[in-house]
Amino acid sequence: MQPNNLLRNIFRLRGFGESLKIAARGIIYLFLYHRNMRIIFMVGVIAFLLGVYFKLKGIELVTLCITIALVFVAEMFNTAIEMVMDMITQKHDTLVKIIKDISAGVVLITSLNAIAIGYILFSRKIFKF
Repeated sequence: MQPNNLLRNIFRLRGFGESLKIAARGIIYLFLYHRNMRIIFMVGVIAFLLGVYFKLKGIELVTLCITIALVFVAEMFNTAIEMVMDMITQKHDTLVKIIKDISAGVVLITSLNAIAIGYILFSRKIFKF
């Protein structure tokens, strides 16, 4: 086998479409079984629609979208970390609790950041309204 074909076969474990299906299944699972994910999604959609309604500038809308995505991703990682920790042990373990608390702290920080950005972007528009 030629070196180019060998590398192509090594790095091509599955097709792009299959990768998208796997990722979609993970997101669907989160929506179905994790209330916080549904809340974050709804708040994000409302924030985006408000951004469109108040005619935020392009860069403001981009900032808003990135902020929404960061909170969403933080919650996804938090959920994944909690599930892994639960898989490792069902007993109360101080280190596992600290790990879970830290991952929840990441979500808190990104959420507080989102609130601050939302305030900066919307406060003038809402008070004018």
